[in-house]
Amino acid sequence: MSEPNHQHNEISDSQFNRPGSEVELQLRRINEKLQRLLKQRENLLRENSRLKEELQQHEQKHKDQTSRLEQLQQQVQILKASKNEMNEAEKKILDKRLSQYIRDIDHCIALLGE
Repeated sequence: MSEPNHQHNEISDSQFNRPGSEVELQLRRINEKLQRLLKQRENLLRENSRLKEELQQHEQKHKDQTSRLEQLQQQVQILKASKNEMNEAEKKILDKRLSQYIRDIDHCIALLGE
């Protein structure tokens, strides 16, 4: 048996350096794809950064609105208490909240006294 001819599988320097060769075209296409992918990656990184910042702003806005809602709910409780319009469940909730505030104040006073 004769040895197979390996000349078809090997790329000679002359084939590689020849203008318009198949290998050169493939390398050019690969390079173009790589450049497109790098641009796409850069765009995605910028968009990701922008979206993270936007998310952070929305989270802060949500936190602020939640805090404002709690303040308004407390004001409603106070107004109801001042007009004596609270039912028993609401009175218990207000009493619990006031008791917790008093405990917190007592704790702070104890810490200051140390």
